[in-house]
Amino acid sequence: MDYDWSEADRAFRDEVRAFLAEKLTPEISTAGRLMTSVYSDHEAGLEWQRILHEQGWAAPQWPVEYGGCDWSLTQHYIFSRELTLAGAPALSPMGIRMVAPALIAFGTEEQKNYFLPRILTGEVFFCQGYSEPEAGSDLAALSMAAVDDGDDFRCSGSKIWTTHATEANWIFGLVRTSREGRKQQGITFVLMDMTAPGIEIRPLVMSSGEQVQNQIFFDNVRVPKSNVLGRIDDGWTVAKYLLVHERGGGAMAPALQAMAENIATAAAAQPGRDGKPLSADPHFAAQLADARIRTEVLEVLEFRTLAAMASGKDLGSSSSMLKILSTELSQQLTELALTAAGPRGRVYQPHATAPGGPIAEYTPPADGYLSGENWQAVAPLRYFNDRAGSIYAGSNEIQRNILAKAALGL
Repeated sequence: MDYDWSEADRAFRDEVRAFLAEKLTPEISTAGRLMTSVYSDHEAGLEWQRILHEQGWAAPQWPVEYGGCDWSLTQHYIFSRELTLAGAPALSPMGIRMVAPALIAFGTEEQKNYFLPRILTGEVFFCQGYSEPEAGSDLAALSMAAVDDGDDFRCSGSKIWTTHATEANWIFGLVRTSREGRKQQGITFVLMDMTAPGIEIRPLVMSSGEQVQNQIFFDNVRVPKSNVLGRIDDGWTVAKYLLVHERGGGAMAPALQAMAENIATAAAAQPGRDGKPLSADPHFAAQLADARIRTEVLEVLEFRTLAAMASGKDLGSSSSMLKILSTELSQQLTELALTAAGPRGRVYQPHATAPGGPIAEYTPPADGYLSGENWQAVAPLRYFNDRAGSIYAGSNEIQRNILAKAALGL
C-alpha cells in the first residue's frame, strides 16, 4: 500500500490541526499531557467531549445518522493520530467507543433514541460491569444472578475493577440469567441505572494511590427487561462484539512514538552513573532504540490494518495482535521513562499530575512544591498504571491463545 497521504487527506489533516490549535485550550491540553493512565481527568475529559460534540466530532466512528462523520478510514486514523500528537485528553471509552457500537448493532429503536444522544453530550456516562471477584480473564465464569420477576430482573452480586463507577450514572454489564448449558450460555447483557436502590460502591485504591476503580455490590437491584441489550441468555454475543471495539479502534503508535521522543530528550539531560548523560549509556540507549523501532513497526501494522479495513477484508485476530503489541510496548516505555526520571521520579507527587480519579490519603504541599518537573512526577504513576495494560480488555495471555488458534491453527 502507499503509506503517504493523498492531497485530500493532507487537507483534512490541516483542518484537524487548525481546529486543535483553536479549541484545545492550555488547561485541557495540560490535563492530557499529565495523564497518569489511559483515563484523563474526569472534568477535563467531559469538557473536551463537549467541545468535540459542538464540532460534530465527538463520535466520528458512529454511523452518520446517529451523529458520526462520513469520513474515510484514513481520515478516522488521521483524526485519532492528530488528537494524540496534540496531547488532547482521552474521552472515556465506556460510552462512545464501547457500549454505543453495541447499542447500534443490538439495541431497540427506543434504546438507541434514548441513550445515543445522551452519550454524545455526556449526560449519560457509562461504566462497565464485567469482572467479578471470581471471574476476571475467565469472564464466562461470572455468577452475578438476575432472577426473573415479571417485567424486571432482580440482580444480586458483585462487580470489581469498575472504572469511574463513582462518576457514572449508568452501567452496562453481564448477569447470569440461566445456569443451563455451557458457561457462555445463560448470560444476559443489561443496562442498569446506577441510581437504582440496592447499589453500593466501594472505591479501590490502586498501587498509584488513585481511586479510579471500584467494587460494586448489587442487592436485589431491579432492572427492567426493556434494558436488556440483545436477547435474554445471549449476552455473550453482545459482549464479544463489544470487546473488539475495546481492544482496537484508535491510533496507538503516535502516542508511543511521542513518549519515546520525550524519553530520549529527557535522557539527554539526565546524568547517568558515570556523570555522562543517560542517553550515552549503552544499555539504556539500546533499550530505547529497540522501543523506538517497535513503535515504527506498530505504526506500519496499524497502516496495514487500516488498508485491510478499507478494502473490506476480515480483520480476524488483528485486534488481539495490536492489543498485545501496544500494551507491552507501553509498559517497556514507562519503565524507560521511570529510569530517565532519575531520583526525582521516585518522589510521590500526584499534585503535579492530572490523575484519572481522586488520590487517597494524600495532602499536597501547601506551597505546591515540586521536586523536579511535572513529567518526572507522572513517570511513577504511569508506570504503576501501565502494569494493568496487559490484563484489561482480555489478558495478553488470552490474546495469544486467540492468535494461536486463529492465525496458527493450534
